[in-house]
Amino acid sequence: MSKYELKTTENDATIVEFLEKPENEKKKADSLQLIEIFREVTGDEAKMWGGSIIGFGKYHYKYASGHEGDMCKVGFSPRKQNFSLYLMNGFENAGNLLENPGKFKTAKACLYINKLSDVDEKSLRELIKHSFQYFHP
Repeated sequence: MSKYELKTTENDATIVEFLEKPENEKKKADSLQLIEIFREVTGDEAKMWGGSIIGFGKYHYKYASGHEGDMCKVGFSPRKQNFSLYLMNGFENAGNLLENPGKFKTAKACLYINKLSDVDEKSLRELIKHSFQYFHP
């Protein structure tokens, strides 16, 4: 049986080069602003994870199956259609933090926004902090 190779790993790719790829200048500007927000909330520097995730912090996980690896604690990816914000602890314990963030969709551990101006920055900062503190109670 072949060993699974992780694709989303921390790497030395530069965020500047990655952000040069989007043709949409507004998406690039929002990405730079998101980097500052995540940096201020977490106190960590941005790192590339895989080919498209800008992540902050790192944690190690291990499943009962024996599969293990490292992943960023929080991060985002400026996808073509929207921004995917990765908040690893999910939203079931977010309490009232989702009451007033603005226009968004959620999945298990992702917050999807079209543009940064669609969400309340204070609420976004609280969601990031809540997720990051999951690893530092």
